[in-house]
Amino acid sequence: MAQHLALVALLVPDYDTGIAYFTQKLGFDLLEDTDIGGGKRWVRVAPQGAQTAFLLAEAKGEQRDVIGQQGGGRVWLFLHTDSFDADFARMQAAGVTFAEEPRSESYGKVAVFTDDFGNRWDLLQLKTA
Repeated sequence: MAQHLALVALLVPDYDTGIAYFTQKLGFDLLEDTDIGGGKRWVRVAPQGAQTAFLLAEAKGEQRDVIGQQGGGRVWLFLHTDSFDADFARMQAAGVTFAEEPRSESYGKVAVFTDDFGNRWDLLQLKTA
């Protein structure tokens, strides 16, 4: 039996702000934006060619208090790339906030960034075997 992780729900202040960030700053594809009634939308974004997508969830009520805190302040999202330097430069030019300069580690090249909502990410190019 084959399985894969299809979606990860990510809280955003509103759908349009989430779409703008992920498509314009990170360069993700907008896979779907469907009105499902009652002010709700089914919004999926993903890096080009990715198998797993984000389901952008517009936070309501007390959920607003935890936007950007789903990882408890830790890096919890890992964006892999095969072109670190180009992606780092493109993302910086688009206004992505990096918490550090790129660094080389035993596993590859990495830099931590914080998205517009407070989530911490690694931009990461793994070393090839």
